[in-house]
Amino acid sequence: MSAQPVNPNLPPDHVTVFIDGVELAAPKGSMIIHAADKAGIPIPRFCYHDKLAVAANCRMCLVDTEVGGRSAPKPSPACATPVMDGLKVFTRNEKALKAQRNVMEFLLINHPLDCPICDQGGECELQDVSLGYGRSVSRYVERKRVVPDEDIGPLVATEMTRCIQCTRCVRFTAEIAGTYELGGMYRGENLQIGTYDGKPLTTELSGNVVDVCPVGALTNKVFQFRARPWELVAKESLGYHDAMGSNLYLHVRRGEVLRTVPRDNEAVNECWLSDRDRYSHQGLYAADRATVPMRKVDGQWREVSWTEALAAAGEILRAHQGDALGVLAHPATSNEEGGLLAVLAGELGSGNLDHRIGNRDFSDAAVAEPFALPLAEIEQADVVVLVGTHVRHELPLLHARLRQAQVKRNARIHALNPVDFDFAFSLAGKQIVPPSRLAEALGDAALRDAAKAATRAVVIVGAIAENHPQAATIRAAARDFAAATGASLCRIPQGANAVGLARAGVLPAARDVAAMFAQPRSAYVLYGIEPGLDFADTAAALKALNGAQVVAFSHFACESTRAVADVILPIGALPEVEATLTNLDGVEQPARAGGKLPGQAREGWRVLRALGGELDLPGFEFTDLAGARALLEGGRKVLVKAGQAGNAEGAGLAGAGLELALVPAIYRTDAVVRRAPALQAHPLNREARLVLNPADAAAAGLADGTVAKVKGAHGTATLPVAMDAGVAAGVAWIEGGHGATAPLGAGRVEVVKA
Repeated sequence: MSAQPVNPNLPPDHVTVFIDGVELAAPKGSMIIHAADKAGIPIPRFCYHDKLAVAANCRMCLVDTEVGGRSAPKPSPACATPVMDGLKVFTRNEKALKAQRNVMEFLLINHPLDCPICDQGGECELQDVSLGYGRSVSRYVERKRVVPDEDIGPLVATEMTRCIQCTRCVRFTAEIAGTYELGGMYRGENLQIGTYDGKPLTTELSGNVVDVCPVGALTNKVFQFRARPWELVAKESLGYHDAMGSNLYLHVRRGEVLRTVPRDNEAVNECWLSDRDRYSHQGLYAADRATVPMRKVDGQWREVSWTEALAAAGEILRAHQGDALGVLAHPATSNEEGGLLAVLAGELGSGNLDHRIGNRDFSDAAVAEPFALPLAEIEQADVVVLVGTHVRHELPLLHARLRQAQVKRNARIHALNPVDFDFAFSLAGKQIVPPSRLAEALGDAALRDAAKAATRAVVIVGAIAENHPQAATIRAAARDFAAATGASLCRIPQGANAVGLARAGVLPAARDVAAMFAQPRSAYVLYGIEPGLDFADTAAALKALNGAQVVAFSHFACESTRAVADVILPIGALPEVEATLTNLDGVEQPARAGGKLPGQAREGWRVLRALGGELDLPGFEFTDLAGARALLEGGRKVLVKAGQAGNAEGAGLAGAGLELALVPAIYRTDAVVRRAPALQAHPLNREARLVLNPADAAAAGLADGTVAKVKGAHGTATLPVAMDAGVAAGVAWIEGGHGATAPLGAGRVEVVKA
């Protein structure tokens, strides 16, 4: 006969436990530490992390337990002891405290006394716990163990003598990143944590091992020896290098952003952060940062006052109003700046306004849309179809969620791609085809049947598809697939704030970006754009811009901006301004100003207000950001006209040669990331190269490591060749964001030996 529950009024999946005399209801199968944390009862720990599997190897969470009046013979680890009805737990009685103090003494036996020079000092879990549970003196007089360090890359610094073998880092790389790069070597007192092969970490999430490390064994190499935690001020901000909008803190000292750490948000990035968002702040301090207004006079650049720069910009815009003016914004531009830019364009009578600078096909007038299934719920999907995306590089934390969907729910993931990309999850099916055949691949009967049979199916369409010359066809096929199977359609927005800018009306009422370059305007406004690398068709863009007068609102006074602009107005990047961005769930998120604006640079909204005032435009009388937001309330509704691009002939997809598969490079996505030295030194940041299927390379007389000339419709690139059997036959794979590959555009290319 079963025992009666202590509290019969509880739900059937809960039990009653008593922790330090407090009666609690806890789910069956959960651990003591879960119930204690929920009740706010502190239990010390090192190896336990609520996002990682239980290891129970540090033993710091030992507690005394009692069931039915009988005390357990030994203390139990709270992280690995499941609750049961009527269980009594004592976290601070003599037995528990003695066990915890003994464990702490054991952990400190070999730990070095180097707190004064440790970067973790001041925010070290070992320091905090030892203060409460450590002894005032050490009984250990023998020589301490020393462990040699290894170089695991440009992002994470190691001091493995400090390691207490909690294995959090090992479990993170295995369970969340899925790369299995760290592990325990040797045994007993010789146990060490390392990479086995001595190579750098290659995961795109490597900085998270710094966050999970409870001691100073793994620290931020970029931040190393720069400051102490108590010198830093934390400012709430956002990741602005992809559409996820990861929540983060900027750690600032005297106006300089020294470090970026994750800010918990279960609906977005949980407690993780991609390396791209974590280390990109280095790029803010590049040598070519725009810090003073500049004007080109007689072909020479000179620094000028804001008054002169705004007057020169106003003169250009007065002379080229209406249809003569084209206005282009980077898709990471904030809602406030984008909205004011739209108002400026409207007051100047120009319908030539766009932010979709990476797109090539406008024939369906497509704009960025929020995901049909919230990001947090994608982890609950049981069938996922990836279409034209290297999701691991495009949205690293979405890739991590997909891995969790497979690990926890046995999700079946299918990929339709031009390259058999290296994912951290296994594929239930894949079709490796040229990009122009992605729409055809979505018609596969077996794939449709798999999605129809699913409880929750998701179709994720990425950059390779969205930025393809036949993107409209692929989008239509994806919509048809979703409608036929009941799957949720999630198109990855091409830009950190593409959804917000679409809502704000930063869209054409007349010409889109492709039409503005095919039919060049006499003047352009560029906002936050690096013209030599950010446009889909670099050759057409530079040709049009070189023949026009250009006002550039810019973060960097780079070579390509200097080449095309007549006036450069320096503006702050997102970590330096207060703004809002709208993420791929359609959620508007705020960011606070963190870093100090460099030199004479100003917030973009202030410069737009001043320029509107220079031009005597109505509505630009506001004096603060609240006034700007009031002006923009309700947004600007625009009926986007369909463009003419998109047919196969016009896009250069017909005829001989190899079809180009242009994939965004993970650390070449925007101007700030391209200027972050640590990210540029990362193993994932490869040099510009051409990757071919071995059969195609052999047909062209090319071998691995040779140099080839790649001739496209708009230019020629000379690139080293790599061979990969994972590339679809008939496809030439290159990564974007490189100056060497920028001239190629899209379509078909001819590959010959250089």
